[in-house]
Amino acid sequence: MPSIPCGALQSLLMGGSKYIPVRYSAYAAAVATFVPRRLLHFRVHLRSPHFRGPVYNNLPFCQISYRACNRSSVPVTAANAVEVARPGDETIIAERIAYLKTKLKEVGIEYAACIPGKSPALLCPKCRGGSSTVKSLFVVIHEDRNLAIWTCFRGECRWKGEVQACEDVKAGLTEKDEDMNAKQHTVTTEKRLQLEPLGEEVIAYFADRMISAETLRRNAIKQLKCGKKIAIAFPYRRNGTLVGCKYRYFCKKFWQEPDKERIFYGLDDINQSSDVIIVEGEIDKLSMEEAGYRNCVSVPDGAPAQVSKGPLAAAEEDTKFQYLWNCKEYLEKASRIILATDADGPGQALAEELARRLGKERCLRVKWPEKSANEVCKDANEVLIHYGPDALKKVVENSELYPIRGLFQFSDFFHEVDAYYHQTHGFELGVSTGWKALDELYNVMPGELTVITGVPNSGKSEWIDALLCNINANHEWKFALCSMENKVREHARKLLEKHIRKPFFDASYGGSTERMTVQELEQGKKWLNDTFHLIRCEDDCLPSIKWVLRLAKAAVLRYGVRGLVIDPYNELDHQRSPNQTETEYVSQMLSMIKRFAQHYSCHVWFVAHPRQLQHWTGGPPNMYDISGSAHFINKCDNGIVIHRNRDAKVGPLDGVQVCVRKVRNKVVGTIGDAFLSYNRITGEFEDIDVRAISTSITRGG
Repeated sequence: MPSIPCGALQSLLMGGSKYIPVRYSAYAAAVATFVPRRLLHFRVHLRSPHFRGPVYNNLPFCQISYRACNRSSVPVTAANAVEVARPGDETIIAERIAYLKTKLKEVGIEYAACIPGKSPALLCPKCRGGSSTVKSLFVVIHEDRNLAIWTCFRGECRWKGEVQACEDVKAGLTEKDEDMNAKQHTVTTEKRLQLEPLGEEVIAYFADRMISAETLRRNAIKQLKCGKKIAIAFPYRRNGTLVGCKYRYFCKKFWQEPDKERIFYGLDDINQSSDVIIVEGEIDKLSMEEAGYRNCVSVPDGAPAQVSKGPLAAAEEDTKFQYLWNCKEYLEKASRIILATDADGPGQALAEELARRLGKERCLRVKWPEKSANEVCKDANEVLIHYGPDALKKVVENSELYPIRGLFQFSDFFHEVDAYYHQTHGFELGVSTGWKALDELYNVMPGELTVITGVPNSGKSEWIDALLCNINANHEWKFALCSMENKVREHARKLLEKHIRKPFFDASYGGSTERMTVQELEQGKKWLNDTFHLIRCEDDCLPSIKWVLRLAKAAVLRYGVRGLVIDPYNELDHQRSPNQTETEYVSQMLSMIKRFAQHYSCHVWFVAHPRQLQHWTGGPPNMYDISGSAHFINKCDNGIVIHRNRDAKVGPLDGVQVCVRKVRNKVVGTIGDAFLSYNRITGEFEDIDVRAISTSITRGG
């Protein structure tokens, strides 16, 4: 039969609703212990009713082979218990056992034996033993088989309840289900906890960690003897009253007094403080005091493994950080909160969790100094040990503002400003279009959006293709093409003709110019494959802008493309919610495109047709004529109108007017018109003598 120490037995038996004193044997302490009336027949020999040893993994002592525990507790067996009256009818006993098994199973407890006096460790159905799946649930069956009591000793669960053979489940609530604000915590004393003044061994331990005896005295650090071992005791106080205690062996094993209010360690030191420092351990709090900071507290429960996902839980459900809510009135008065948690992953996760609850706008974080070439100091005590109190004080003084997503200072971008000034990236002034006349008005800047328009058959797509070929020839850029109006083979022909400068076919449009050879075609195909990546919808559905940008992102990351062409706007799927206007939709769509361009440093050319023009006289349209919304010109970085002369009386029919109608960045261009000639055979655009034809074409507009 397993040995159950007094503390664990009392915890198990305190689930009853009526309590009366029980007389202990000669070895019992003078303090009376209480048990339920129906368990009166148990008699326990105790050497110390207040024995406390470490509860590793929140397990009761009976699960650990612990020498001091065996000395201070005696097994509850038939030899030392008063005989209990048993029913004579074995049938009744069998029925009670069957009923208890059924009721235990209803609440998720699988306990097939149901043997009185034995308390095997079971897996708690509520907490499932946590991440380590430890068996922390203990069930006690009364001798008359009429009562079963259970308690989970895992600190974050503490589920308890009882069931009677003649009644239904009487209690089965976890502590999480209780009203934490109304929960009553027992008050304790140092005498009751059997705390002792510090001995030389503990004082020497702290001296090695650069913690003075005076700091230990002021913080009332004590020690506790657990058999032959000594544990350091850190008393937790609120307004001078002892509300809990945390223990630590020299080997860094911790445990706490159970069922005590969770608060910060050193809480009274931050009363009325405008600046508060939060650390991850009690020794770190003492280290901060050595550096001159008494306005420091430590979290009681360590750090989480990672930052929790999803929104924050309500205060009453935020059990892991209940100490924050319990000390809310202290923290509300603080205007600055310095987070000095450990430098490891869990420590940084703790800082993020604290900042989320305290408000990042008033939080700062420390930056721990390097301990070696490949390692930084882990916490405040390591800084104190390696560099002394002045260095730790400097670390706190140099605390940085806690980062808030989306909120920056210019200093966060000074490295980019320096690179921009020294032109180390190479594109600070944009890249050339390949046409001298146009370079004075428009250069291509990575991360910008250019909207292009023009009446049908003006050569918008042809001009963009020629522009891409020029940029690739001069700067080796790669591009993603979402050109819904072009068949793939037709688009390939146009690009190859511009690149090879020969017609694809031996047809009338080529005149007397020799067709490209098979060898040139093969070389051109390799160039096509290396330079361009196609975004196309394989079925008969129209692609949405989100779908296009998602694939464009993949092209940027996989192939390193620097430019994206979306041609044209009216070939996209523009489904929008019933309460959203087209103007609102266009604004939202263009914002998405601009964010993509800026984030991936990719220039986007977006072709949009003008609406049907009334009383058109043959001149170039305005950017405000684009069908859908004025946002096309309002939100773009550059706006260009491509216009082809259609009247031989006013100028050459191969003349193309490139009207730059908007340039947001004066570094890369300005508003004006450039004139090019279109080679119908190869699809190329070339600079022309502006003085010869600009006057006639302008007059035609």
